Amino acid sequence: MMHPPKWLVLTLLLPFALYSFAVMAEIGYDGIWRDGFASTGSRQILSDLVVMAVLACLWLVQDARRTGRRAAPWILLTLTAGSLGPLLYLLTAPAGAADSRR
Repeated sequence: MMHPPKWLVLTLLLPFALYSFAVMAEIGYDGIWRDGFASTGSRQILSDLVVMAVLACLWLVQDARRTGRRAAPWILLTLTAGSLGPLLYLLTAPAGAADSRR
């Protein structure tokens, strides 16, 4: 599987990371979780994001094995910081890593 171009990953990562840090500065890490349980709708969104994080971790493990990288730090980052984990994983992938074990 090909990784997306780094310019695309950066285009997603930079504004999302800035926004995430601004939100955490305003309401704190626990505030994000507290708000995620505030209503039925927010619980559904949180549940959906947890499912996507698990799927991202499963992909990450397979890709890391295939490309010779360690998955554990990226899984921990994904479980604590959400999308920032897979985005940083993709950004730091060595050139040609997506094709290294074909």
